[in-house]
Amino acid sequence: MILKNKKVVIMGIRNKWSIAWGAAQSAYENGAQVIFTCSTMENIEKINALIEEIPGSKVFTCDASSDESIKECFEKIKNDYGKVDGILHAIAHANTEDLRNDFILTSRSGYAHACDVSAYSLVATARIAKELDMLNDGASIVAYTYFGSEKAVEGYNVMGVAKAALEASIRYLSKDLGKDGYRINGISAGPIKTLSAKGIKDFGTILDIVEEKAPLHKNVTTIEVGNATSFLFSDMSSAITGEIIHVDNGFSIVGV
Repeated sequence: MILKNKKVVIMGIRNKWSIAWGAAQSAYENGAQVIFTCSTMENIEKINALIEEIPGSKVFTCDASSDESIKECFEKIKNDYGKVDGILHAIAHANTEDLRNDFILTSRSGYAHACDVSAYSLVATARIAKELDMLNDGASIVAYTYFGSEKAVEGYNVMGVAKAALEASIRYLSKDLGKDGYRINGISAGPIKTLSAKGIKDFGTILDIVEEKAPLHKNVTTIEVGNATSFLFSDMSSAITGEIIHVDNGFSIVGV
């Protein structure tokens, strides 16, 4: 129960296959009170039905591309729950054509959209949470990224660029948040079959390669990523900030 008496916000829940849902399950099983946000485009009724599995939880709508929406969402959360101990940023989006076409064909607007929603939203989240005095002492922020930020992964395209920006943002945010004793880290999760992953061309091939090449010869699960997230939320990781931790069964360390 490493999160006993802690409150965590899970931003970006979509369905039971979401990595964010694995994080929510792990946080709850480790004693946390869990609060959710979802995109204004999601089916709120279906999400409400899903989170009934976690007693005491509630979902708030939040448009990650709007500072005003993030602020309104956080104000509601603070009003209902008070300050929180952790925030998970599990938010990313790119236009389908920018994932299916060659990267060189990425439009200016598509590039800006992917970086805005997938990377800048973390900066806005951290700033607004701090401005609203929403974070308890020693609070921890976690964001999800992927190996496509480091290497050119077929079909990941502009999302790889956005995730690279996200990871750099984590390092710079760690300096600013550290002044107040807050931490921020990223988890680079191995590929998982999620709704978002369906937008990546030949995603099944990526899963096969990871299973073949990773030192542990298997693909990671949402619960395994969730457990790593719970660790980063917990006081057990109190000296870790600005890091990108790979939870991918070792695939990222393999050469050829």
